[in-house]
Amino acid sequence: MRLHVGCAMWTLAPWQGRFLPHPLPPGERLRAYAGWCNAVEGNTTFYATPARSTVELWAGQTDPGFRFVVKLPKAVTHERRLAGAGDELAAFLDAMEPLGPRIHSLWVQLPAAFSPADLGVLAAFLRGLPREQRYAVEVRHRAFFEDTRAAGLLERVLAGAGAEWVPFDTTVLFRTPPTSDAERDAWTKKPRMPRRSSALTDRPIVRYLGRDDVEATVEGWRPWVGTVVDWLHEGRSPTVFVHTPDNAEAPALARRFHDEVRARLPEVEPLPEPLPVEPAEPLTLF
Repeated sequence: MRLHVGCAMWTLAPWQGRFLPHPLPPGERLRAYAGWCNAVEGNTTFYATPARSTVELWAGQTDPGFRFVVKLPKAVTHERRLAGAGDELAAFLDAMEPLGPRIHSLWVQLPAAFSPADLGVLAAFLRGLPREQRYAVEVRHRAFFEDTRAAGLLERVLAGAGAEWVPFDTTVLFRTPPTSDAERDAWTKKPRMPRRSSALTDRPIVRYLGRDDVEATVEGWRPWVGTVVDWLHEGRSPTVFVHTPDNAEAPALARRFHDEVRARLPEVEPLPEPLPVEPAEPLTLF
């Protein structure tokens, strides 16, 4: 059994000198992160397709069993709304090719305005994608969560392409008012969606957003621990991404989630051991 866990990025300033050695060249930070987690969200590709040479460096810093869930560019999903974006999609797929088996899924995050009326467009888009890749779709229109017919239609479209439905669980964030600047910012930007915990494929993906308070985050993910244990018993291979508004403790939280699942299922393969981080030298006057 193998459970993959990760964060929304592989480097963050507060991690340096705590989770990642510091100083550390940018070209080594992913390798250091991969000692903490065995998966990562590829969010930066939403804003710009990286050079193929950059992606080759990513591949060189990770083992083939490491998982990237890489977001399609916004030019494809938000600007062109999945139609007439062949050139942008081809450039993206070519750039990602060096990752090889590390691409767990190509992630189609759709805007909140993408409604059940647009499912025909999604079905046509998925049919046109290369079959050698796996795909995961994240929707943010409330009808997919509140209308059982709309949810069923979406599931049928996804099943036809062997694609997964990615839930973004923000219920803990919105349970009580924000208590920090990062939480207040998240309240203005993150979608308010009900929790959804059904898997469509053998490789479900979960995005979970907690709070800046560690224990509130841990308490909020309890339902997911049980769900993930059930998926593993069923022979599925889940990937769970742990977010918080400031993400300051995200690598440690991802490992803690993995530990909680492994406490129930000791046969789950352990995570790698992080690189040692030397404590910062104290400042002196001389």
